[in-house]
Amino acid sequence: MSGTIRVPAPVNEPILSYAPGTPERTELKAALRSIAGQEADIPVIIGGEEIRTGRTHAIHAPHDHGLRLGEWHAAGAEEAQRAIANTVDARREWASWRWEDRAAVFLKAAELLAEPWRSTLNAATMLGQSKTAFQAEIDSACEIVDFFRFGAHFAERIFDHQPISDRGIWNRIEYRPLEGFVYAVSPFNFTAIGANLAGIPAMVGCGVLWKPSKHAVLSGYYTYKLLEEAGLPPGVINFVPGDPVEITAAAMDHPDFAGLHFTGSTGVFQSLWNTVGRNIARYRSYPRLVGETGGKDFIVAHPSADRDALRTAIVRGSFEYQGQKCSAASRAYVPESVWKEISGDLVAETDALAMGDPMDFRNFVNAVIDRGAFQSITGYIDRAKASPDADVIAGGEYSDADGFFIRPTLIRAHAPDHETMCDEIFGPVMSIHVYPDAAWSETLDMVDSTSPYALTGAVFSQDRSAVREAMDRLQNAAGNFYINDKPTGAVVGQQPFGGGRASGTNDKAGSVFNIIRWLSPRTIKENFAPPMSTAYPFMGEE
Repeated sequence: MSGTIRVPAPVNEPILSYAPGTPERTELKAALRSIAGQEADIPVIIGGEEIRTGRTHAIHAPHDHGLRLGEWHAAGAEEAQRAIANTVDARREWASWRWEDRAAVFLKAAELLAEPWRSTLNAATMLGQSKTAFQAEIDSACEIVDFFRFGAHFAERIFDHQPISDRGIWNRIEYRPLEGFVYAVSPFNFTAIGANLAGIPAMVGCGVLWKPSKHAVLSGYYTYKLLEEAGLPPGVINFVPGDPVEITAAAMDHPDFAGLHFTGSTGVFQSLWNTVGRNIARYRSYPRLVGETGGKDFIVAHPSADRDALRTAIVRGSFEYQGQKCSAASRAYVPESVWKEISGDLVAETDALAMGDPMDFRNFVNAVIDRGAFQSITGYIDRAKASPDADVIAGGEYSDADGFFIRPTLIRAHAPDHETMCDEIFGPVMSIHVYPDAAWSETLDMVDSTSPYALTGAVFSQDRSAVREAMDRLQNAAGNFYINDKPTGAVVGQQPFGGGRASGTNDKAGSVFNIIRWLSPRTIKENFAPPMSTAYPFMGEE
Protein backbone atom coordinates (compact mmCIF):
# COMPACT_ATOMS: atom_id res chain seq x y z
CA MET A 1 0.00 0.00 0.00
CA SER A 2 1.15 3.53 -0.67
CA GLY A 3 -0.09 7.08 -0.63
CA THR A 4 0.90 10.67 -0.09
CA ILE A 5 1.65 10.88 3.61
CA ARG A 6 1.21 14.10 5.60
CA VAL A 7 2.38 14.50 9.18
CA PRO A 8 0.01 16.28 11.58
CA ALA A 9 0.07 20.07 11.23
CA PRO A 10 2.47 21.36 13.89
CA VAL A 11 1.41 23.67 16.69
CA ASN A 12 3.60 25.17 19.39
CA GLU A 13 3.20 23.41 22.72
CA PRO A 14 1.35 25.67 25.21
CA ILE A 15 3.46 26.91 28.12
CA LEU A 16 1.97 25.81 31.42
CA SER A 17 1.89 28.42 34.19
CA TYR A 18 2.68 26.34 37.31
CA ALA A 19 0.69 28.91 39.26
CA PRO A 20 -0.43 27.99 42.79
CA GLY A 21 -3.30 25.52 42.72
CA THR A 22 -2.64 24.20 39.20
CA PRO A 23 -2.31 20.44 38.62
CA GLU A 24 0.99 20.86 36.77
CA ARG A 25 2.49 22.56 39.84
CA THR A 26 1.48 19.62 42.04
CA GLU A 27 2.93 17.11 39.57
CA LEU A 28 6.19 19.03 39.20
CA LYS A 29 6.66 19.38 42.94
CA ALA A 30 6.21 15.62 43.30
CA ALA A 31 8.72 14.93 40.50
CA LEU A 32 11.24 17.27 42.12
CA ARG A 33 10.93 15.43 45.42
CA SER A 34 11.28 12.08 43.67
CA ILE A 35 14.40 12.94 41.67
CA ALA A 36 16.00 14.80 44.59
CA GLY A 37 15.30 11.81 46.84
CA GLN A 38 17.08 9.20 44.74
CA GLU A 39 20.49 8.82 43.19
CA ALA A 40 20.53 8.02 39.49
CA ASP A 41 23.08 5.54 38.14
CA ILE A 42 23.57 6.68 34.53
CA PRO A 43 25.39 4.40 32.09
CA VAL A 44 26.86 4.81 28.66
CA ILE A 45 24.30 3.38 26.20
CA ILE A 46 25.53 1.66 23.03
CA GLY A 47 23.16 -0.33 20.84
CA GLY A 48 20.61 -0.28 23.65
CA GLU A 49 23.08 -1.90 26.05
CA GLU A 50 23.77 -0.08 29.32
CA ILE A 51 27.51 0.00 29.97
CA ARG A 52 28.89 0.94 33.36
CA THR A 53 32.55 1.71 32.85
CA GLY A 54 33.34 2.31 36.52
CA ARG A 55 34.84 5.70 35.66
CA THR A 56 32.16 7.59 37.54
CA HIS A 57 31.43 11.26 38.17
CA ALA A 58 29.05 12.55 40.81
CA ILE A 59 26.10 14.75 39.90
CA HIS A 60 25.53 17.56 42.39
CA ALA A 61 22.91 20.28 42.13
CA PRO A 62 24.64 23.60 41.29
CA HIS A 63 22.50 25.37 43.90
CA ASP A 64 23.09 22.84 46.68
CA HIS A 65 26.50 21.24 47.15
CA GLY A 66 24.93 18.72 49.52
CA LEU A 67 22.31 17.48 47.07
CA ARG A 68 23.78 14.49 45.27
CA LEU A 69 21.56 13.51 42.34
CA GLY A 70 23.53 10.45 41.29
CA GLU A 71 26.54 9.52 39.22
CA TRP A 72 27.30 8.88 35.58
CA HIS A 73 29.72 6.51 33.92
CA ALA A 74 32.20 8.05 31.50
CA ALA A 75 32.96 6.71 28.06
CA GLY A 76 36.51 6.81 26.74
CA ALA A 77 38.18 5.97 23.46
CA GLU A 78 37.26 2.27 23.58
CA GLU A 79 33.56 2.91 24.18
CA ALA A 80 33.56 5.67 21.55
CA GLN A 81 34.97 3.33 18.91
CA ARG A 82 32.44 0.68 19.79
CA ALA A 83 29.61 3.23 19.68
CA ILE A 84 30.69 4.52 16.26
CA ALA A 85 30.71 1.03 14.78
CA ASN A 86 27.31 0.34 16.28
CA THR A 87 25.90 3.66 15.04
CA VAL A 88 27.07 3.07 11.47
CA ASP A 89 25.58 -0.40 11.52
CA ALA A 90 22.24 0.70 13.03
CA ARG A 91 21.98 3.55 10.54
CA ARG A 92 21.78 1.11 7.61
CA GLU A 93 18.55 -0.43 8.87
CA TRP A 94 17.13 2.86 10.15
CA ALA A 95 17.74 4.66 6.84
CA SER A 96 15.78 1.95 5.04
CA TRP A 97 12.64 2.71 7.05
CA ARG A 98 9.88 4.66 5.37
CA TRP A 99 10.09 8.33 6.19
CA GLU A 100 6.73 8.40 7.97
CA ASP A 101 7.76 5.52 10.25
CA ARG A 102 10.84 7.41 11.42
CA ALA A 103 8.79 10.57 11.90
CA ALA A 104 6.24 8.63 13.93
CA VAL A 105 8.87 7.80 16.57
CA PHE A 106 9.63 11.45 17.19
CA LEU A 107 6.02 12.56 17.00
CA LYS A 108 5.21 9.95 19.63
CA ALA A 109 8.09 11.23 21.76
CA ALA A 110 6.61 14.72 21.52
CA GLU A 111 3.25 13.51 22.80
CA LEU A 112 4.84 11.46 25.59
CA LEU A 113 6.74 14.55 26.68
CA ALA A 114 3.66 16.77 26.47
CA GLU A 115 1.90 14.53 28.99
CA PRO A 116 3.44 11.74 31.13
CA TRP A 117 7.12 12.69 30.79
CA ARG A 118 6.74 16.46 31.22
CA SER A 119 7.23 16.76 34.98
CA THR A 120 10.09 14.24 35.00
CA LEU A 121 12.20 15.97 32.37
CA ASN A 122 11.42 19.41 33.78
CA ALA A 123 12.40 18.31 37.28
CA ALA A 124 15.67 16.76 36.06
CA THR A 125 16.51 20.01 34.27
CA MET A 126 15.61 22.18 37.27
CA LEU A 127 17.74 20.16 39.67
CA GLY A 128 20.67 19.22 37.44
CA GLN A 129 21.03 22.56 35.65
CA SER A 130 19.52 24.89 38.28
CA LYS A 131 16.54 26.30 36.38
CA THR A 132 13.28 27.79 37.56
CA ALA A 133 10.04 26.02 36.74
CA PHE A 134 9.30 28.49 33.94
CA GLN A 135 12.78 28.27 32.41
CA ALA A 136 12.61 24.46 32.48
CA GLU A 137 9.10 24.48 31.01
CA ILE A 138 10.05 26.53 27.96
CA ASP A 139 13.18 24.41 27.49
CA SER A 140 12.83 20.76 28.40
CA ALA A 141 9.11 20.53 27.71
CA CYS A 142 7.86 23.00 25.12
CA GLU A 143 10.95 23.41 22.97
CA ILE A 144 11.66 19.70 22.64
CA VAL A 145 8.02 19.05 21.70
CA ASP A 146 8.24 21.88 19.16
CA PHE A 147 11.54 20.64 17.70
CA PHE A 148 10.04 17.21 17.01
CA ARG A 149 6.65 18.39 15.72
CA PHE A 150 8.04 21.11 13.50
CA GLY A 151 11.03 18.98 12.51
CA ALA A 152 8.71 16.41 10.97
CA HIS A 153 6.75 19.17 9.24
CA PHE A 154 9.84 20.88 7.81
CA ALA A 155 11.32 17.57 6.65
CA GLU A 156 8.08 16.85 4.82
CA ARG A 157 8.35 20.23 3.09
CA ILE A 158 11.87 19.40 1.96
CA PHE A 159 10.80 16.03 0.59
CA ASP A 160 7.97 17.73 -1.28
CA HIS A 161 10.45 19.81 -3.27
CA GLN A 162 10.87 18.06 -6.63
CA PRO A 163 12.26 19.18 -10.00
CA ILE A 164 10.25 19.73 -13.16
CA SER A 165 10.05 17.03 -15.83
CA ASP A 166 10.08 17.50 -19.59
CA ARG A 167 8.01 15.46 -22.05
CA GLY A 168 8.89 11.79 -21.90
CA ILE A 169 11.20 12.31 -18.91
CA TRP A 170 10.55 11.84 -15.23
CA ASN A 171 12.91 13.80 -12.95
CA ARG A 172 12.89 13.38 -9.20
CA ILE A 173 15.05 13.91 -6.13
CA GLU A 174 15.65 11.32 -3.47
CA TYR A 175 16.70 12.76 -0.11
CA ARG A 176 19.20 10.39 1.47
CA PRO A 177 20.51 10.61 5.04
CA LEU A 178 24.23 11.26 5.33
CA GLU A 179 26.41 8.21 4.79
CA GLY A 180 28.22 7.40 8.03
CA PHE A 181 27.38 9.03 11.38
CA VAL A 182 26.70 12.48 12.82
CA TYR A 183 28.57 13.55 15.95
CA ALA A 184 26.25 15.60 18.20
CA VAL A 185 27.90 17.67 20.94
CA SER A 186 25.43 19.41 23.24
CA PRO A 187 25.89 22.04 26.00
CA PHE A 188 24.61 22.26 29.57
CA ASN A 189 22.30 25.21 29.28
CA PHE A 190 19.36 23.80 27.31
CA THR A 191 18.04 20.27 27.55
CA ALA A 192 16.22 20.94 24.27
CA ILE A 193 19.49 21.57 22.44
CA GLY A 194 20.63 18.02 23.16
CA ALA A 195 17.31 16.65 21.94
CA ASN A 196 17.56 18.73 18.78
CA LEU A 197 21.24 18.09 18.00
CA ALA A 198 20.83 14.33 18.30
CA GLY A 199 17.18 13.97 17.33
CA ILE A 200 16.78 15.95 14.13
CA PRO A 201 19.56 14.21 12.14
CA ALA A 202 18.17 10.89 13.38
CA MET A 203 14.64 11.82 12.33
CA VAL A 204 15.75 12.10 8.69
CA GLY A 205 17.64 8.79 8.80
CA CYS A 206 21.13 9.54 10.12
CA GLY A 207 22.91 7.59 12.82
CA VAL A 208 24.05 9.78 15.71
CA LEU A 209 26.83 9.61 18.28
CA TRP A 210 25.64 11.92 21.10
CA LYS A 211 28.03 13.36 23.67
CA PRO A 212 26.10 15.51 26.16
CA SER A 213 27.74 18.08 28.43
CA LYS A 214 28.99 16.65 31.70
CA HIS A 215 26.71 19.16 33.43
CA ALA A 216 23.55 17.92 31.67
CA VAL A 217 23.96 14.15 31.79
CA LEU A 218 20.93 13.75 34.06
CA SER A 219 18.46 15.48 31.74
CA GLY A 220 20.23 14.01 28.70
CA TYR A 221 19.72 10.51 30.06
CA TYR A 222 16.01 11.12 30.59
CA THR A 223 15.78 12.53 27.06
CA TYR A 224 17.35 9.34 25.71
CA LYS A 225 14.96 7.17 27.73
CA LEU A 226 12.04 9.20 26.38
CA LEU A 227 13.12 8.43 22.81
CA GLU A 228 13.63 4.79 23.75
CA GLU A 229 10.05 4.56 25.05
CA ALA A 230 8.81 6.23 21.86
CA GLY A 231 10.28 3.36 19.84
CA LEU A 232 13.68 4.61 18.68
CA PRO A 233 15.63 1.47 17.68
CA PRO A 234 18.85 0.67 19.57
CA GLY A 235 21.96 2.27 18.13
CA VAL A 236 20.29 4.96 16.03
CA ILE A 237 21.40 7.38 18.74
CA ASN A 238 24.16 6.18 21.02
CA PHE A 239 24.51 8.02 24.34
CA VAL A 240 28.18 8.54 25.22
CA PRO A 241 28.84 11.00 28.04
CA GLY A 242 32.52 11.03 28.84
CA ASP A 243 35.97 12.34 28.09
CA PRO A 244 35.49 15.02 25.42
CA VAL A 245 39.04 14.72 24.09
CA GLU A 246 38.98 10.95 23.65
CA ILE A 247 35.44 10.77 22.27
CA THR A 248 36.01 13.66 19.86
CA ALA A 249 39.28 12.20 18.63
CA ALA A 250 37.62 8.85 17.97
CA ALA A 251 34.74 10.51 16.11
CA MET A 252 36.70 12.96 14.01
CA ASP A 253 39.46 10.53 13.07
CA HIS A 254 36.96 8.00 11.73
CA PRO A 255 36.46 7.62 7.95
CA ASP A 256 32.67 7.45 8.44
CA PHE A 257 32.47 10.82 10.21
CA ALA A 258 29.76 12.57 8.15
CA GLY A 259 28.72 15.59 10.16
CA LEU A 260 29.11 17.65 13.32
CA HIS A 261 26.05 19.10 15.08
CA PHE A 262 27.48 21.35 17.76
CA THR A 263 26.51 23.96 20.32
CA GLY A 264 29.25 25.31 22.58
CA SER A 265 32.11 27.76 22.67
CA THR A 266 33.55 29.48 19.64
CA GLY A 267 37.07 28.35 20.51
CA VAL A 268 36.10 24.68 20.68
CA PHE A 269 34.14 24.85 17.43
CA GLN A 270 37.06 26.50 15.64
CA SER A 271 39.36 23.78 16.98
CA LEU A 272 37.02 21.07 15.69
CA TRP A 273 36.85 22.78 12.30
CA ASN A 274 40.66 22.76 12.18
CA THR A 275 40.67 19.05 12.99
CA VAL A 276 38.28 18.34 10.12
CA GLY A 277 40.56 20.29 7.79
CA ARG A 278 43.58 18.26 8.82
CA ASN A 279 41.70 14.99 8.44
CA ILE A 280 39.76 15.81 5.28
CA ALA A 281 41.54 13.28 3.05
CA ARG A 282 40.60 10.33 5.26
CA TYR A 283 36.84 10.89 5.24
CA ARG A 284 34.45 8.99 3.00
CA SER A 285 32.63 12.28 2.31
CA TYR A 286 32.99 15.99 3.07
CA PRO A 287 31.52 16.32 6.59
CA ARG A 288 28.72 18.80 7.24
CA LEU A 289 29.73 21.22 10.01
CA VAL A 290 26.86 22.94 11.82
CA GLY A 291 27.61 25.00 14.89
CA GLU A 292 25.98 27.57 17.16
CA THR A 293 28.66 29.10 19.34
CA GLY A 294 29.25 32.27 21.38
CA GLY A 295 27.45 35.55 21.71
CA LYS A 296 27.78 39.04 23.12
CA ASP A 297 24.17 39.96 22.66
CA PHE A 298 23.02 43.56 22.73
CA ILE A 299 20.15 45.87 23.49
CA VAL A 300 20.35 49.34 21.91
CA ALA A 301 17.82 51.98 22.88
CA HIS A 302 16.81 55.07 20.93
CA PRO A 303 15.74 58.24 22.80
CA SER A 304 12.15 57.41 21.82
CA ALA A 305 12.26 53.98 23.50
CA ASP A 306 9.39 52.95 25.75
CA ARG A 307 10.94 53.13 29.21
CA ASP A 308 9.01 50.29 30.87
CA ALA A 309 9.48 47.92 27.95
CA LEU A 310 13.22 48.65 27.88
CA ARG A 311 13.65 48.16 31.62
CA THR A 312 11.76 44.86 31.54
CA ALA A 313 13.75 43.60 28.58
CA ILE A 314 17.06 44.40 30.29
CA VAL A 315 16.08 42.52 33.45
CA ARG A 316 14.49 39.51 31.79
CA GLY A 317 16.87 39.35 28.85
CA SER A 318 19.96 39.57 31.05
CA PHE A 319 19.11 37.57 34.15
CA GLU A 320 16.70 34.77 33.28
CA TYR A 321 18.56 31.51 33.79
CA GLN A 322 21.41 33.50 35.33
CA GLY A 323 22.43 34.89 31.94
CA GLN A 324 23.52 31.41 30.82
CA LYS A 325 21.66 31.54 27.53
CA CYS A 326 23.49 31.89 24.24
CA SER A 327 20.99 34.66 23.51
CA ALA A 328 21.17 36.46 26.87
CA ALA A 329 21.57 40.22 26.73
CA SER A 330 24.93 41.20 28.18
CA ARG A 331 25.55 44.72 26.82
CA ALA A 332 23.18 47.64 26.47
CA TYR A 333 23.48 51.11 24.96
CA VAL A 334 21.12 53.63 26.52
CA PRO A 335 20.79 57.37 25.70
CA GLU A 336 21.37 59.85 28.51
CA SER A 337 17.78 61.08 28.58
CA VAL A 338 16.41 57.56 28.91
CA TRP A 339 19.01 56.55 31.48
CA LYS A 340 18.02 59.40 33.77
CA GLU A 341 14.45 58.11 33.78
CA ILE A 342 15.00 54.36 34.13
CA SER A 343 18.22 53.92 36.09
CA GLY A 344 16.68 54.13 39.55
CA ASP A 345 13.88 51.67 38.82
CA LEU A 346 16.23 49.37 36.91
CA VAL A 347 18.65 49.14 39.84
CA ALA A 348 15.83 48.64 42.33
CA GLU A 349 14.18 45.91 40.25
CA THR A 350 17.49 44.11 39.75
CA ASP A 351 18.33 44.24 43.44
CA ALA A 352 14.86 42.90 44.29
CA LEU A 353 15.17 39.71 42.21
CA ALA A 354 14.80 36.68 44.47
CA MET A 355 17.65 34.17 44.23
CA GLY A 356 17.93 30.64 45.57
CA ASP A 357 16.94 26.99 45.17
CA PRO A 358 14.72 26.26 42.11
CA MET A 359 12.55 24.04 44.32
CA ASP A 360 11.36 27.30 45.91
CA PHE A 361 9.16 28.65 43.13
CA ARG A 362 9.41 32.22 44.47
CA ASN A 363 12.95 32.56 43.11
CA PHE A 364 13.60 34.35 39.84
CA VAL A 365 17.24 33.25 39.53
CA ASN A 366 19.20 30.25 40.72
CA ALA A 367 22.86 29.18 40.67
CA VAL A 368 25.42 29.23 37.87
CA ILE A 369 26.44 25.84 36.57
CA ASP A 370 29.79 25.06 38.22
CA ARG A 371 32.88 26.37 39.99
CA GLY A 372 34.68 27.25 36.78
CA ALA A 373 31.81 29.47 35.66
CA PHE A 374 31.53 30.95 39.14
CA GLN A 375 35.19 31.92 39.23
CA SER A 376 35.20 33.35 35.72
CA ILE A 377 32.08 35.47 36.23
CA THR A 378 33.09 36.79 39.64
CA GLY A 379 36.49 37.68 38.22
CA TYR A 380 34.80 40.07 35.79
CA ILE A 381 32.76 41.56 38.63
CA ASP A 382 35.82 42.08 40.83
CA ARG A 383 37.80 43.73 38.04
CA ALA A 384 34.86 46.02 37.29
CA LYS A 385 34.72 47.06 40.94
CA ALA A 386 38.40 47.99 40.77
CA SER A 387 38.26 49.72 37.38
CA PRO A 388 38.03 53.53 36.94
CA ASP A 389 36.14 52.84 33.70
CA ALA A 390 33.22 51.03 35.29
CA ASP A 391 30.87 51.12 38.28
CA VAL A 392 28.95 48.17 39.73
CA ILE A 393 25.55 49.78 40.34
CA ALA A 394 23.49 46.70 41.27
CA GLY A 395 24.35 43.29 42.60
CA GLY A 396 28.00 42.35 42.59
CA GLU A 397 27.69 40.02 45.59
CA TYR A 398 28.34 36.29 45.36
CA SER A 399 28.92 33.19 47.47
CA ASP A 400 29.79 29.55 46.83
CA ALA A 401 29.20 28.42 50.41
CA ASP A 402 26.05 26.42 49.64
CA GLY A 403 25.82 26.68 45.84
CA PHE A 404 27.29 28.77 43.03
CA PHE A 405 25.25 31.90 43.60
CA ILE A 406 25.95 35.26 41.97
CA ARG A 407 23.59 38.19 42.41
CA PRO A 408 22.27 39.68 39.15
CA THR A 409 24.76 42.45 38.45
CA LEU A 410 24.51 45.74 36.56
CA ILE A 411 27.74 47.44 35.52
CA ARG A 412 27.80 50.95 34.13
CA ALA A 413 30.69 50.94 31.69
CA HIS A 414 31.99 54.46 31.13
CA ALA A 415 34.28 53.21 28.37
CA PRO A 416 32.44 51.44 25.52
CA ASP A 417 35.38 49.07 25.08
CA HIS A 418 35.53 48.00 28.73
CA GLU A 419 36.07 44.23 28.90
CA THR A 420 32.55 43.55 30.20
CA MET A 421 31.15 45.29 27.10
CA CYS A 422 33.25 43.11 24.81
CA ASP A 423 33.82 39.67 26.34
CA GLU A 424 31.33 36.83 26.49
CA ILE A 425 30.79 36.38 30.24
CA PHE A 426 27.91 33.86 30.18
CA GLY A 427 26.53 34.81 33.55
CA PRO A 428 24.17 37.24 35.31
CA VAL A 429 26.11 40.38 34.34
CA MET A 430 24.71 43.21 32.21
CA SER A 431 27.00 46.09 31.20
CA ILE A 432 25.44 49.39 30.18
CA HIS A 433 27.05 52.20 28.26
CA VAL A 434 25.26 55.55 28.36
CA TYR A 435 25.65 57.61 25.19
CA PRO A 436 24.70 61.17 24.18
CA ASP A 437 21.21 61.35 22.69
CA ALA A 438 22.55 62.92 19.50
CA ALA A 439 24.99 60.05 18.89
CA TRP A 440 22.42 57.47 17.73
CA SER A 441 24.05 56.65 14.40
CA GLU A 442 27.55 56.54 15.86
CA THR A 443 26.30 54.22 18.61
CA LEU A 444 24.90 51.80 16.05
CA ASP A 445 28.32 51.61 14.45
CA MET A 446 29.79 50.94 17.90
CA VAL A 447 27.32 48.12 18.50
CA ASP A 448 28.25 46.54 15.17
CA SER A 449 32.02 46.73 15.65
CA THR A 450 32.52 46.02 19.38
CA SER A 451 32.05 42.24 19.33
CA PRO A 452 33.16 39.47 16.96
CA TYR A 453 29.85 37.71 17.63
CA ALA A 454 26.54 38.08 15.81
CA LEU A 455 23.92 35.96 17.55
CA THR A 456 21.06 38.07 18.95
CA GLY A 457 20.30 41.74 19.42
CA ALA A 458 17.42 44.10 20.07
CA VAL A 459 16.50 47.68 19.28
CA PHE A 460 14.01 49.71 21.33
CA SER A 461 12.43 52.67 19.60
CA GLN A 462 9.01 54.21 18.95
CA ASP A 463 10.50 56.06 15.97
CA ARG A 464 10.13 53.89 12.89
CA SER A 465 12.91 55.65 11.01
CA ALA A 466 15.28 54.85 13.87
CA VAL A 467 14.16 51.22 13.78
CA ARG A 468 14.81 51.13 10.04
CA GLU A 469 18.27 52.65 10.48
CA ALA A 470 19.14 50.11 13.18
CA MET A 471 17.97 47.22 11.01
CA ASP A 472 20.13 48.45 8.12
CA ARG A 473 23.29 49.29 10.06
CA LEU A 474 23.09 46.15 12.19
CA GLN A 475 22.15 43.84 9.33
CA ASN A 476 25.04 41.46 10.02
CA ALA A 477 25.32 42.03 13.78
CA ALA A 478 22.69 39.48 14.81
CA GLY A 479 21.16 36.38 13.27
CA ASN A 480 18.09 36.87 15.48
CA PHE A 481 17.04 40.53 15.63
CA TYR A 482 14.28 41.84 17.88
CA ILE A 483 12.32 45.09 17.73
CA ASN A 484 10.95 46.30 21.07
CA ASP A 485 11.49 42.91 22.70
CA LYS A 486 14.24 41.19 24.65
CA PRO A 487 16.78 39.25 22.54
CA THR A 488 15.94 35.88 24.11
CA GLY A 489 13.13 33.34 23.87
CA ALA A 490 13.19 32.23 20.22
CA VAL A 491 10.28 29.89 19.51
CA VAL A 492 10.57 26.96 17.10
CA GLY A 493 8.56 27.62 13.96
CA GLN A 494 8.39 31.35 14.74
CA GLN A 495 11.96 32.60 15.12
CA PRO A 496 14.47 30.08 13.68
CA PHE A 497 17.59 30.43 15.82
CA GLY A 498 21.23 30.98 14.91
CA GLY A 499 23.85 33.64 14.26
CA GLY A 500 26.79 34.42 12.07
CA ARG A 501 30.34 35.77 12.39
CA ALA A 502 31.93 34.12 15.46
CA SER A 503 28.50 32.94 16.65
CA GLY A 504 28.26 30.02 14.26
CA THR A 505 27.19 28.77 10.86
CA ASN A 506 23.66 30.25 11.12
CA ASP A 507 21.93 27.06 10.01
CA LYS A 508 18.89 28.01 12.09
CA ALA A 509 17.85 25.31 14.54
CA GLY A 510 14.22 24.36 14.18
CA SER A 511 13.96 25.13 10.47
CA VAL A 512 14.34 23.68 6.98
CA PHE A 513 17.79 25.30 6.80
CA ASN A 514 19.11 23.01 9.53
CA ILE A 515 17.36 19.83 8.42
CA ILE A 516 18.64 20.04 4.85
CA ARG A 517 22.21 19.80 6.19
CA TRP A 518 21.59 16.19 7.28
CA LEU A 519 20.37 15.08 3.86
CA SER A 520 22.26 14.31 0.66
CA PRO A 521 20.02 14.64 -2.41
CA ARG A 522 20.23 12.20 -5.29
CA THR A 523 18.85 13.37 -8.63
CA ILE A 524 17.17 10.66 -10.71
CA LYS A 525 16.29 11.01 -14.39
CA GLU A 526 14.15 8.36 -16.05
CA ASN A 527 13.70 8.53 -19.82
CA PHE A 528 10.55 6.87 -21.15
CA ALA A 529 11.57 7.40 -24.81
CA PRO A 530 15.36 7.20 -24.96
CA PRO A 531 17.14 8.08 -28.25
CA MET A 532 17.83 5.14 -30.55
CA SER A 533 20.44 6.75 -32.81
CA THR A 534 23.80 8.40 -32.19
CA ALA A 535 23.41 11.03 -34.94
CA TYR A 536 21.77 14.44 -34.33
CA PRO A 537 19.45 16.16 -36.92
CA PHE A 538 21.92 19.01 -37.53
CA MET A 539 24.30 16.49 -39.06
CA GLY A 540 21.98 15.84 -42.06
CA GLU A 541 23.92 18.16 -44.42
CA GLU A 542 27.34 19.73 -44.67
